[in-house]
Amino acid sequence: MTAVPGRRSSTFTRLLRHGFTDPGVAERLLELPDMAPVRADSVLLDALGAAADPDLALRALVRLVEAQPDADRRTLLDTLIAAKPLRDRLLGVLGASEALGDHLARHPGDWRALVTYEAADLHPGVEEFEECLGGAEDPIALRIAYRRCLLSLAARDVCGTVDLAETAAELADLATATLRAALTIARTAAPGDAARCRLAVIALGKCGGHELNYVSDVDVVFVAEPAGGAEENDAIQAATRLASHMMRICSETTVEGTIWPVDANLRPEGRNGPLVRTLSSHLAYYQRWAKTWEFQALLKARAVAGDPALGQSYVDAVSPMVWQAAERENFVADVQKMRRRVIDNIPVDEVDRELKLGPGGLRDVEFAVQLLQLVHGRSDPSLRSGSTLEALAALARGGYVGRVDAAQLDEAYRFLRSMEHRIQLYRLRRTHLVPEDPADLRRLGRSLGLRRDPVHELHREWRRHAAVVRRLHEKLFYRPLLDAVAQLAPGETRLSTAAAGQRLEALGYADPTSALRHLEALASGVSRKAAIQRTLLPVLLGWFADSADPDAGLLGFRKVSDALGKTPWYLRLLRDEGAAAENLARVLSAGRFAPDLLLRAPEAVAILGDPGGLRPRGRDHLEPEIVAAVGRAQSAEDAVAVARAVRRRELFRTSAADLIGSYGTEENPAQSDTAALVDQVGQALTDLNAATLAGALRAATRERWGDDPPTRFAVIGMGRFGGHELNYGSDADVLFVHEPREGVDEQEAARAANTVVSEMRRLLQLPTADPPLLIDADLRPEGKNGPMVRTLSSYEAYYRRWSLVWESQALLRAEPMAGDPGLGARFIELIDPLRYPMEGLGDGAVREIRRLKARMESERMPRGADPTLHTKLGRGGLSDVEWTVQLIQMRHGWAEPGLRTTRTRVALSAARAAGLIPTEEAEILDDAWVLASRVRNAVMLVRGRAGDTFPSDGRELAAVGRYLGYEPGHVGDMLDDYRRTTRRARAVMETLFYDA
Repeated sequence: MTAVPGRRSSTFTRLLRHGFTDPGVAERLLELPDMAPVRADSVLLDALGAAADPDLALRALVRLVEAQPDADRRTLLDTLIAAKPLRDRLLGVLGASEALGDHLARHPGDWRALVTYEAADLHPGVEEFEECLGGAEDPIALRIAYRRCLLSLAARDVCGTVDLAETAAELADLATATLRAALTIARTAAPGDAARCRLAVIALGKCGGHELNYVSDVDVVFVAEPAGGAEENDAIQAATRLASHMMRICSETTVEGTIWPVDANLRPEGRNGPLVRTLSSHLAYYQRWAKTWEFQALLKARAVAGDPALGQSYVDAVSPMVWQAAERENFVADVQKMRRRVIDNIPVDEVDRELKLGPGGLRDVEFAVQLLQLVHGRSDPSLRSGSTLEALAALARGGYVGRVDAAQLDEAYRFLRSMEHRIQLYRLRRTHLVPEDPADLRRLGRSLGLRRDPVHELHREWRRHAAVVRRLHEKLFYRPLLDAVAQLAPGETRLSTAAAGQRLEALGYADPTSALRHLEALASGVSRKAAIQRTLLPVLLGWFADSADPDAGLLGFRKVSDALGKTPWYLRLLRDEGAAAENLARVLSAGRFAPDLLLRAPEAVAILGDPGGLRPRGRDHLEPEIVAAVGRAQSAEDAVAVARAVRRRELFRTSAADLIGSYGTEENPAQSDTAALVDQVGQALTDLNAATLAGALRAATRERWGDDPPTRFAVIGMGRFGGHELNYGSDADVLFVHEPREGVDEQEAARAANTVVSEMRRLLQLPTADPPLLIDADLRPEGKNGPMVRTLSSYEAYYRRWSLVWESQALLRAEPMAGDPGLGARFIELIDPLRYPMEGLGDGAVREIRRLKARMESERMPRGADPTLHTKLGRGGLSDVEWTVQLIQMRHGWAEPGLRTTRTRVALSAARAAGLIPTEEAEILDDAWVLASRVRNAVMLVRGRAGDTFPSDGRELAAVGRYLGYEPGHVGDMLDDYRRTTRRARAVMETLFYDA
């Protein structure tokens, strides 16, 4: 076969045409003397070309031929050419599995296992595999026999003799036979232990479900009972030794490698629990302590080895518990946790290659099917299968899943599992990652029948099927709920009302009857609106179910839809703007405050679809808008109605941005910097109230005096308003100051100023659909007994003569918010020496502040309130942090410019930078202040009314937890974390405030 120099040989060309990627190497291998009898045989080349990796198949074949004894070498080659079944099976395996090629090179006689091709060989069961493994008396012999069985199984798989489900079932049967053989070896090694106990091995997971991978952990639990009169403790110890030995036989690495790990971590108490328990101990645990996920694992329980009667007793005893799991108290919370895809532990660079855990992966299908089984299997025994594909088919037959959806999911699952099988078969390693090397991808694609452009076709098909899974994963839960209340095509099976109610209950809906009524109203009919809503609702229902109050979310959506459903832009927004629908679902189901704002003016939903819609509008944008609208109004009442409408719209924008940032969406995770969220809300609300006050001031003066009132007027923000730290439920703390214009009588100016204040307060509290803005002027000189508004000179006289230390402290947060800028600036010049006294506070003033704080703690805490959970006055709450910072400002503000701010967190940071507070202590105070502020915001968002402590209602408390980032079922952790954070802040406060 010597080729002319510079020209390719005909063999080289033929090899290239048959799919070899390195024809030169392949040609040299065929030139080897041992291959002489077959090197020119076209049948061999055709068979090699049909393999997933012809190069790999030829290399492995050469190794196998070279490993044969001289007498057998010709027999192998002759049989290979003469017997098509052997040729297809052997070369198919060698081209798909490097590991099995290595096995054949070490055990060259095992190729004969592929020669027989009778009916009995096509679908072997546990008995046939046990016969194949029966001669193994030690772990090494067991591994060799296991690989020999696996060789035949893989051959049937790669040749298409069996489909995916049959392959997975055979792998599970082979695992069952292997566990039995391993237990026999262990019992033979310890006959005394074997005599003292009855031991049963229960398979869970894919082995229990009869759908095992090529290389997968085999999940098991062990149950044992005494035998031969042995004491229970002795029997359990003996059974534990046998079980441990059996696990090592399968798992340990030897000269022949390992089989697969045997994993017993799904047992009661996991790794911390005993390896082996009696049946009564298992049942006691499951009845009292087990979590929902443990019953989900037991769904696939199957007795596979050891004492068959004991194993069956175990399965019979736990099975009723599995199908009653949906009735357990914490089932809904557990489901909400379990439904969140756990991909955080996957390296970022591997997420897109994950077949099992990645988006649109195998876990999505398996979990969805198992959850539907748990919900509906309690009343429908036909769903109680351990096999994912069998259960999916049963769900479709029963109407629990749409037939088209089930068919598409079945196809996608089979393709993804086939990919997983082929990836694992190559080196017999446990992996769920799609390879990156083009050669590996080419082999993988060809093994799945993709021959024209294997790499491109593989990626296309993989992404297509993953997209189907992603799309159907949520739809699988919710589409049948719509079908239950809609007209179905002939032949379709409807989910019964009872079954729909069961599913809604399992997904967290407290009133499934009302929920079904809402679904019927939203999805029925032939209008364009109903058609779009039928498309959206499956996904929306899933987002509602992720919240603490799904019922409120669905009811809110119905109300918004009733109000806007005939508006073309609304339907277009939900259909075309991907983020809008999810944002709407998050807002509607997170509490009462934001939905109430939205339902008063549903057109504000457009904010949720605008890419920049959730960014707060600053004061420089809002004040001109409001003042211009006031100028166009016919009356003061109309003017302030416009201003309050803008305020309502912006309150919705701010609260929606806060909720979506706190909850996160599928595209954007929850914002990790919660302090930034608090600052954003505080600044947005401050800007909004300042602009609203400017509009109200303009409305109050315009009707009577036009643009030239007899006195200049300024509104000074105080408290949280002046500190830019407003919560949703905060009043606007203010001082009013005026200054008569030149030539105007002081009494006339005073009457005008008081008229303006009264009119502003009246207008802002008029009963309308918009939330009122309550003005609180109690921090003025002389408090409630003093005049509502003073001239600048009156303030100066009062502060010079009568001012108390608490009033100087209150002025730390004073900042002009509306009215005459020059007057506001002169007021700040007046009070700066009071709030930042030269040389700091005297000892008497410090003692007075401390006395006031102690008095407030003892007198102002509401009766019955838990001081460890009160966000304002409680231990380590807002008051503790703010008084500590304010004392530092009054003592050192004269010397440290950074302390001259109305904002708590800015002042705290400046104190740390100036060395007045250690960094760690400053961080402790900051964390407590941010957390307490977040809780106050959460309470208002959830309940729709302000509160300074955590709600007592369980659902409201859970909603606060969700806003704060806690998963369902972790309310206790939230309260513990709050107490821990504030306890540390209180300790810092006592050192800095009382002791310093």
